[in-house]
Amino acid sequence: MGRQRISLTPAAQDALTVLGQQIRFARHDRVWSMAELAARAGVSENTVRAIETGGANPSIGNVFNVAVAAGVPLFNADRDELDRLARDGAARLALLPTRVDEPRRKDVDGDFDF
Repeated sequence: MGRQRISLTPAAQDALTVLGQQIRFARHDRVWSMAELAARAGVSENTVRAIETGGANPSIGNVFNVAVAAGVPLFNADRDELDRLARDGAARLALLPTRVDEPRRKDVDGDFDF
């Protein structure tokens, strides 16, 4: 049984296309074949091809590994900045409640309990 086809919003598809293009430009700037980038990222050549063409099926981890191997900055940040952003995000998440309940509905029918 094959992988399920993923339905993307236009914005998500555009983002995948742009990231794939950036990876391909970086690969060409380094004069690497798809096979060489695949070996450096630890993925198959078909995965690199799918990523470079904006495919939705490669895992996010594989996409990020290929981008990093090609030298494409993620989130417009270098490695140190990404590390700082991850630490700041973890600190902010620690402040959030562990659970979010739906707001309680107010008694709007006028039948107040006294």
